[in-house]
Amino acid sequence: MSSKTADRLTPSQRLGRGLKYTAIGPVDLTRGAAGVGLESARSSAAWVADRYHRGQVTRQLKTDLAKAQDAIAAEISAAQEVAANLPEALQKARRSHGRRRRPLLLAGVGLAILAGGAAAFAIIRRSAQPEPSPLPPSVEVTPRP
Repeated sequence: MSSKTADRLTPSQRLGRGLKYTAIGPVDLTRGAAGVGLESARSSAAWVADRYHRGQVTRQLKTDLAKAQDAIAAEISAAQEVAANLPEALQKARRSHGRRRRPLLLAGVGLAILAGGAAAFAIIRRSAQPEPSPLPPSVEVTPRP
C-alpha cells in the first residue's frame, strides 16, 4: 500500500510542467500563466504599499527632525544670549553687594569664633584641675627618717 501525497504546485512549477507535458498543457499552461500573473501583481502591490509606507515614515521623521532642530536652535540662541549678558549681570551683582560688607562680616565671624574658642579653653582648663580640699591632709607630707 503506497499512499501518494499530492503536493500543490507553485504557479511557476505549473507553468513549467504545462510546457513540458503537452497532453496536460492547455489547462496547466493557463493555470500557471494566470497564477504567475496574479503572484506578480500581488508582489508588485505589496512592493508599492511598502514604498508608500516607507515614504510616509520618512516624511514624518523629516518633520519631527525639523521640529527638533528648530527647538535646539532656539535653545542654543537663548543660551548664547544668556552667555553674552553674563558679564554685565556679574558686574551688576558686584555693584549691588558692597565690597566693604564682606570683609567686615568675615572679621566679625572670625572674632566670634576666636572668643568662643577662648571661653571653651578656659572652661575646659578649669574643669581639668582638681579643686583643693578644705580638709587637712590625712597623710603626713614630710617623710620619716
